[in-house]
Parts: sequence; structure tokens; C-alpha cells
Amino acid sequence: MKRRDFLKWQMAGISLLGTNIPLLAAAEKTFADSPPDVAVAKGAPGPATRAAVNQIGGMGRFVKTGQKVVIKPNMSFARDPESATNTHPEVIREVLVMCKEAGAGRILVLDNVLQDAELCLSRSGIRDVCNAFQPGICHNLAGASFFAESALPQAVEMRSNAFMRDVLEADVIIAVPVAKCHGSAGVSLSLKGQMGLIYDRRSMHSRYDLGTSIVDLATRVRPALAIVDATRVLTTNGPGGPGKVITPGEVIASADPVAADATAVASYEWYGRKMQPRQVPHLRLAHERGLGRMDVEALVTKRVAA
Repeated sequence: MKRRDFLKWQMAGISLLGTNIPLLAAAEKTFADSPPDVAVAKGAPGPATRAAVNQIGGMGRFVKTGQKVVIKPNMSFARDPESATNTHPEVIREVLVMCKEAGAGRILVLDNVLQDAELCLSRSGIRDVCNAFQPGICHNLAGASFFAESALPQAVEMRSNAFMRDVLEADVIIAVPVAKCHGSAGVSLSLKGQMGLIYDRRSMHSRYDLGTSIVDLATRVRPALAIVDATRVLTTNGPGGPGKVITPGEVIASADPVAADATAVASYEWYGRKMQPRQVPHLRLAHERGLGRMDVEALVTKRVAA
């Protein structure tokens, strides 16, 4: 049941029982105080990241004292932040700081990058941010020894794959993708970005239906928090660019990665036109399989300025 519909149903029940002003007021306050489904903050990358996460309850809602946290950004391409192919380093910096403030015991920034690892980490600006925070927390784990085979019992097609060992051991996974288009998947956001946590990505393109296998992957590594960097959006020639970059200057946050991705799809131009979330196969399938919501018109979304 959608939250607005539940509130109407609850109010109707109270009316049937007779007017109860304190109970009505308490119900209204409960919904007023609960965090929105999605928050969109506009501003500079760091402040907008903090503002968006704060609107949905703050990092302490997701990260508890002593927990092992894996942050999964896009850092697969040897390009600068303006290209919108990688997550903005200031977004990552703010996520790191918020995780530390929440008491995280160990924090790792992980990706299995697509181009030369040293160039990707240096040109993206991500290595400098990570090293300034805590040397050694940012890794490109490309070798097979860093991965362990794991079953996907809820999968439809991709029944197993090798996952980064640190991911399998993590208490919390935070998806921090940049918003960009993708020639095969339509868009690359929170769900698609989790492909950087497995060893065999090629089979998702060749052996399985890509949209189905992205959702299969989400049944095993669904992020607890999605933070979509839409400070710049690559709208053509993704995922590697160069392409047309727009600059909404926004960060989207949600406890539901499907909702975060759907909000990004509905908010910006892709391939020179507007798109609906249902037009992205893996978002539609994730919604249908109960892994999140793409019905952006029914979500409670709060927009703020950072």
C-alpha cells in the first residue's frame, strides 16, 4: 500500500470509530515526521550529498557503530570529473566523512574498474580524496583471488557469480553512482553499478539477459543506501563518454535504490529526450520482482537546497 493511501485509509478508520482528535493528530505527526522515500538536494557536490542523506534520516539510519561499510562508486574510466563518467570525488569525500561520523568500524571504496586502474583512480580525483581521508581504503580489486563464488538463490537466470570477498563480508553497502546513460542497459545508476562488485561481468552481457541479470545481482547485493551523483549527468555515449553532459547540480538519496534510480531517470534528459522508468528494463523488472519502486509519481519526494 502506498504511504499516502495508507494515511487516507487510517483516517477513514478513525472517522468510523468516531472523532478522535488526539489519535488523528498522532497519526498525522507520524507521517509528517517519517523520512521521504527520496530526497533530492541541489548545490555543490559535498553539501548536496549531506543534505540529501540528512533528509532521509541521516547516515546513522544506515551505518551503526563498528560496522564494515563498502562504498561502491563509479571509478572505471580514466577521465576527469567534468566528463561525468565517474562519481564526483567530493561526493565520495562527504560519504566517507558521514560514515565515519556514524561510527563505521571499517570503510572501503571498491570497484572492479574497466580501464587502467592507476589512471582511473588518479584522473578521477578519487584516490586523492580517499588517501586524504585514510590511506589504503580505495581499491581496484581485479584479480580473481579477491573474489569468492556465491550463489544467488533468488535469481531468475544468473544463479551464481564471484563477488568481492569484502562485499560478501560487509554489513552495509552504499551505492554512489554517477548518473549516466549506458548503451546496453539504458542507464547506469545504483543497480547497474553493482556489476563492478563481481568478477564475471561479461556473462551478464553474453550469457544472460542483461536486465534480468542486473536484477538477479540486486537480490544478492542490494545497497542499503543509494546516493546518485547527478551534479553532472552524461546523457549520450555512455558509459565511457565523451558525450553530452548536463549539469543539474543535484544529488539523489534513498533507502530504495530502485526509487533513487527511477527518480534520476524521470528527472533528466537521456539520449536527447525524456524517459520513463518503465522504459528501462532492469528498473521495470526490479519493481515487478518487489525489490523497490519505480512509480515515482506515488513516492514521497523532498527537494531541498544545500
